[in-house]
Amino acid sequence: MTYKVEKSDEEWRAQLSPEEYHVLREAGTERAFTGEYTDTKTVGVYACRACGAELFRSETKFESHCGWPSFYDPAATDAVETRPDHSLPGRPRTEVLCATCGSHLGHVFEGEGYGTPTDLRYCINSVSLRLTPAE
Repeated sequence: MTYKVEKSDEEWRAQLSPEEYHVLREAGTERAFTGEYTDTKTVGVYACRACGAELFRSETKFESHCGWPSFYDPAATDAVETRPDHSLPGRPRTEVLCATCGSHLGHVFEGEGYGTPTDLRYCINSVSLRLTPAE
């Protein structure tokens, strides 16, 4: 797939910290309840830490108590893309990626009963995001 922002592996490694690289470029996961945005209620915009594209807004963030920031809708319909993830045997999931650079953000789950307008939970790694507070 071709993205608007494409860099070599060496360029990504130079730009990102080892943890950021592992999550964003190798589809890793930060430990639950350790991310800087898990419990924040700051009003603002969440962008991709790799390329700066707007991904989510604080208005769609909700408390799921799952250990990672949760959102019920992306900032725009084309902000993220999804694809099947069969990396855990017997537990298919849907991976969420930045539509601008293809970086791994987390996973999206449906039908968990949170009572959100979309019945979706975008479970996103804090390390894949950068929050710009509203002024």
